[in-house]
Amino acid sequence: MALLEIENLVVEFDTASGPFRAVDGVSLSVARREVLAIVGESGSGKSVSMLAIMGLLPWTAKVTADRMDFDGTDLAKLGVADRRKIIGKDMAMIFQEPMASLNPCFTVGFQIEEVLRVHMNMDRRQRRARAVELLEAVGIQEPADRLGSYPHQMSGGQCQRVMIAIAIACNPKLLIADEPTTALDVTIQKQILDLLIKLQAEHGMGLIIITHNMGVVAETADRVIVQYKGRKMEEADVLSLFASPKSNYTKALLSALPENATGKRLPTISDYDPEAAIAGATS
Repeated sequence: MALLEIENLVVEFDTASGPFRAVDGVSLSVARREVLAIVGESGSGKSVSMLAIMGLLPWTAKVTADRMDFDGTDLAKLGVADRRKIIGKDMAMIFQEPMASLNPCFTVGFQIEEVLRVHMNMDRRQRRARAVELLEAVGIQEPADRLGSYPHQMSGGQCQRVMIAIAIACNPKLLIADEPTTALDVTIQKQILDLLIKLQAEHGMGLIIITHNMGVVAETADRVIVQYKGRKMEEADVLSLFASPKSNYTKALLSALPENATGKRLPTISDYDPEAAIAGATS
């Protein structure tokens, strides 16, 4: 049985010129202990799909799905209060841009302990001990001293680790990582990815990684979904996707990688009909 199962997810936003469909009939599933990568260029609906599942989209969004099950629970039928009991506890998300996601007015210790207070009913001493344990688990040096630091006093990589600590605080069954290595240098990117895979294996979580980086996909994923303009173009295990992509869009995406370029100039992905045949990379 899948941990998360979504069928025909549609997300529309009301605009002055009419409804805008950001996600168009996406279906996906992820099992316990599985790593699923959702890949595509910016604007392909990757983050919106996950925010819809988490129930974190603004009121202007209209979300529908034929099925939206998480660990045997129908998310579509849950009220706001019941969904809050799941979000942050059993299903957690690492958001893009940690410096923007962390509250600059509170210490990182307070922000880690807040999720423990809400979901785990721990007293102050227990929360502090768990916060220190979490910071140590994600590789923060001198974790007890760092509890009193504010986000601006930490580097981008450290803030990303704090975001991971918050997300795994309650040992979630499903962890969604939205561009977890954005704006980090290559060395820190590798550390963050290794940390996520290590935590996923230790806790037996299902892990969804949202990315546009095919290198991240190759290193971490068991299975891959490729999205374009809100639609699912292709779904395959990671080896099959790189060896023999079926979708024209996936072929174009892979051909745009520097290591796959054959001409003097890198091919680009134009605004084309993804069902139309691609003549080939231009040089």
